[in-house]
Amino acid sequence: MDDPGMPKLWQTAADEGLAVCPLINPGDIQYVDALCKKHPDTTVVVDHFARIGVSGKIERDSLKQLCRLARFPNTHVKTSAFYALGKKQPPYDDLIPMIKQVTEHFGPERLMWASDCPYQVDEGHSYEASIALIRDRIDFLSASDKQWLLKGTAENVFFA
Repeated sequence: MDDPGMPKLWQTAADEGLAVCPLINPGDIQYVDALCKKHPDTTVVVDHFARIGVSGKIERDSLKQLCRLARFPNTHVKTSAFYALGKKQPPYDDLIPMIKQVTEHFGPERLMWASDCPYQVDEGHSYEASIALIRDRIDFLSASDKQWLLKGTAENVFFA
């Protein structure tokens, strides 16, 4: 993310109305923050919660860094890759506190579920379990909020 070509990429994306979707690790959030600061008109969709929890533990400091990106109104987060985060086991309830914290900062209109094809269907995982986490297992989101995560945000970002 600290490549010298990144600022040009981000500016071009802003100029062309395209989204940048960085697939990053927690240590790279600082670079996304700096690029968002320099290019506030760029639409950004951080993939997979910035892979917070890939180590098996949800790192609080990294989660705080991710949530600070919410101050940039064109920044979004994909709520996805549940199979690879935290305990890495359906029904993925251990990820609910992280989802809640990210929702409190970004709001449901800036979060989107993602298929992460084909990895979400690796052995022991399924799309049903991934969607069910958002649709059925989270009680702090309204039906409307859930529609934002499962459909509306992606429609707005990629197809509006």
